[in-house]
Order: sequence, then C-alpha cells, then structure tokens
Amino acid sequence: MSMSDRPILIKKIKKGGHGGHHGGAWKVAYADFVTAMMAFFLLMWLINTTDPEQKRGIAEYFAPASVSATTSGSGGILGGTSLGDDGAKSSGSNSVITQLAPEAPQDPAEQAGQSSDLTGASEAQLREEIARREAADFASAAESLRQAMQSMPELAELSKQLIIDQTPEGLRIQLVDQEGRSMFEQNSSRPNARAQVLLRAIARVINQLPNRISITGHTSAAPGSNRATGPNDWTLSAERANASRLVLQAAGVAPDRVYQVSGKAGSDPLYPDDPTLAGNRRIAIVLLREAPVLPTDTSL
Repeated sequence: MSMSDRPILIKKIKKGGHGGHHGGAWKVAYADFVTAMMAFFLLMWLINTTDPEQKRGIAEYFAPASVSATTSGSGGILGGTSLGDDGAKSSGSNSVITQLAPEAPQDPAEQAGQSSDLTGASEAQLREEIARREAADFASAAESLRQAMQSMPELAELSKQLIIDQTPEGLRIQLVDQEGRSMFEQNSSRPNARAQVLLRAIARVINQLPNRISITGHTSAAPGSNRATGPNDWTLSAERANASRLVLQAAGVAPDRVYQVSGKAGSDPLYPDDPTLAGNRRIAIVLLREAPVLPTDTSL
C-alpha cells in the first residue's frame, strides 16, 4: 500500500481538570475575621475615650440582673421599680444615677475662706516668680554690659567710670566722673565723646529688656563751698539728664520707654562724706522693676 493510501488517524488528548472550583467558603471566613477585628478595635477605642464614670455605667448595664425582694410592681422577678427604691434589677440604672449624683455644695463661708487662701498664695507666688525673673534678667544685662566693656577697646578704658548695681528700684547704671575725666564739659549740659560712647553701649543693654527707665542727673559741691547744692545745679543736673536721654533715643531706645527725667543737683551725693568729690557728678540710669499685675480683691 502506498503512502498516500494509508488512513489518517487523529489522536485527541484530553487534559485532566482541576476538579472544579473550591467554592467561596474562605471568603465568608475572611469577612467574619475582618468584622471581628473591626469590632475589637472599635471596642478598644471606646474604652480609651470613656471616663471612669461612663465605664462604670456600661459595666452596670451589662451586669447580670439580680433578683431582689421589692414592694413595687408585682413583686415578682419581673417586678417594676419605683422612683426611690431599686426593684428587681437592683443594680440597674437607679444605682448608676446615685453614683453619678454630684456632691452637695460647700458652705459659702467655707468656700470664701478657701478662695481667699488660694488667692493669697497665688499672689505671693506671682510676686516671687516675677522678682526672680527680673533679678535674672538684670544680672544678664549687667553681665552683657561688662563683657562689652572688656571686648571693645574704646570702652575698656572707661570701665572705671561705670558703676552697675541692683537697687529696690531696679538695675542702676551710673556714669561717674573722675578727676580729670569728666562726662560733660565744665558747667555744660552737653555730653562729651566719652559719655556718648558709654551711653550708646548702655542703650544696647536697655533694648534687651522691656523695662521702663528713669534718668537722673547729679552734681557735686564746689570746692570750698559750704553748700552741697549751688543755685544753678538743679537746672544743670536736669539738663544733663535730658541730654543723656536724647543720646539714648538716638541710639535706638524708644521714647515711650522713658518714665522719668529729673535732676537732683547735689542733694544725693554718691560719697556723702565728701560732697566735693568728682564721683558725685554722675548720670544714673535705672531700669525700673515692673509691678506684677495681680487679681483685684473682690472682698472689698
């Protein structure tokens, strides 16, 4: 038989199947798991956001009902409750309301006494805290000025003519004369170059704090005079204080920071034993202590 006469055989091979789908049972289990987790986290969030009283009320709500004898309602297991007495569910809402009821207010006289004690304590603490902070600020400002005097050559030689101390009024900075080294021209209110350099350095320290300032001029008694204060010393000391104010303002001190400008002539000498000393001629600049803002006394 020739090759062309042979029959053609077609063989078909069927592949085995996977046995069908597994079904959707796993989807139901997964959905239940996700729902349970959502409920769990919701419960955790509710527990975290409720206060102890609310938690106690929820616990009382889910507590098993206890059977108790009562005269209200039918008196049986399902007996109702009255407004004043707990019924069959004696640990129910009535107990929760009793626990959440506010306490009776205190006697007004007792409350007033406690309020006055607290007010007094707060005032004392406020004054102490303000005084402590002001002392720290003044000490920092004084140290800044001393460091500036040491770091700047033009100020280092003038350090002996600067006195810094703290007084009940505040931080006091004094520019004092020395023999042969005056801050002002003789019998003049115009500050010389040395005084202007010191005043500009003081202005930088003043601008570090919000306190108001007072400026006072002082003069010395004339040698050989029996009077500590001459007739023109009042005007001269006041004019020198005002001239110092102008230099401070030109250096950046705001005009509304100036509380007082005055002249005391020779009535308040730095060296009372010898009113004629050059050190009595000075300009005193005080950063004033600020009075604390205290609550008004409502008992008056």
